[in-house]
Amino acid sequence: MDKYYSYTDFLKALGRTDNTNNAEKLLDTIYLDLFLNHVHRAQTEEYLLACIDSALDERNEAAFNKYVKELEKLQTTAG
Repeated sequence: MDKYYSYTDFLKALGRTDNTNNAEKLLDTIYLDLFLNHVHRAQTEEYLLACIDSALDERNEAAFNKYVKELEKLQTTAG
């Protein structure tokens, strides 16, 4: 899901005369990827928080530590 789009790719799409919609299609793809990435990250965070709450309720220290580490990893890659 984490794709890399360069400014050069965008300029190439913008400069093509064969199809004037290339730049718009590339931007649509970029925005769609960003949106889906955001939604996936938010759902994963919500799931991990629910797992953390459940581990706390059950007093399961191992599960709590596991989910906290996963959540920290998710948040540090959120860049």
